[in-house]
Amino acid sequence: MIDVPLSALEVAMVQTGTRAEATLRDTAAFAREMERLGYHRIWYAEHHHSPAIGAFPPVVLTAHAAASTSAIHLGSGGVLAPNHAPLMLAEQFGALAALHPDRIDLGIGRGPGTFDEGIARALRRGAGPTTDAEYHDDVAAILSFLVDEVALDPLPEPWLLSSSTAGAALAAHLGLPIALAHHIRPDNTRAAVERYRAEFTPSRWSERPRVLVCVETVCAETEEEAAWRIGPMNVVKAGLLKGLSEIPFPTPEEAATHPFTAQEQQALAGFRAQQAVGTPETVLGRLAQLAEETGADELMLTTPVYDLRDRIRSYELIKKYTGATTAP
Repeated sequence: MIDVPLSALEVAMVQTGTRAEATLRDTAAFAREMERLGYHRIWYAEHHHSPAIGAFPPVVLTAHAAASTSAIHLGSGGVLAPNHAPLMLAEQFGALAALHPDRIDLGIGRGPGTFDEGIARALRRGAGPTTDAEYHDDVAAILSFLVDEVALDPLPEPWLLSSSTAGAALAAHLGLPIALAHHIRPDNTRAAVERYRAEFTPSRWSERPRVLVCVETVCAETEEEAAWRIGPMNVVKAGLLKGLSEIPFPTPEEAATHPFTAQEQQALAGFRAQQAVGTPETVLGRLAQLAEETGADELMLTTPVYDLRDRIRSYELIKKYTGATTAP
């Protein structure tokens, strides 16, 4: 039994053999299906210069999905503060929140969204990596501009994305809800939750600690089918283990013949053990365990599978077999 809301993270994987335009079109269809199934929110991630993930700005995808739906919460998960002027982010998401009241989230993250240093510098107009102090100042400026400059009603709900205890401390200091990237660095989740709750200071944005945990989730009728569907993402992750960022998102057939090394297989098995892949029984058991271990107020599922129909089917199965609520 899962008694916390379930949401979705849209990473916009670009399938081998297709064009990015097809992925872009799928995002609206995906949003409508998530709303139909009763998921609480969808967030859009910011990525750049990747053959496997579309470089679609979260603010654009949020606006497009909001125009295609009527109730589901939408926003960034996240928009990367170092790549944008704080005032511009405040204006963009403030306008969206005014156009779609009580539906827009502003999830803020730190990473560059790319492994290419040249692209990262281009995004930042030639500037180097952001320091901790600069990132803290950017987040504080975004929040200040929302209130003092944008001043629309209602405002978007700000969240801080984190995969570390340092990010958890910043979220606690600013009194923001936190979204933990368990699907990226699961080994950091427990310590980050503990620090966030221990140091949380209430604010205008949240009176109490609020924790969202994002988990990589693929649900299918059989374990074999779930393993088949996660195969393409295993290839991408194996490439990242080697420091390779130019890995396309292959078909399941291509992934099935990929020659993984013993080291890669071991690393992937360790990662998968902390995520939720398998039959409904396996997936729901893992999600319930993760919610209990972290005390999460919400779970966000990211499902990087090749075909849109298979991705939606995963979310359908989870909703069919779970008693999860749809709103906090």
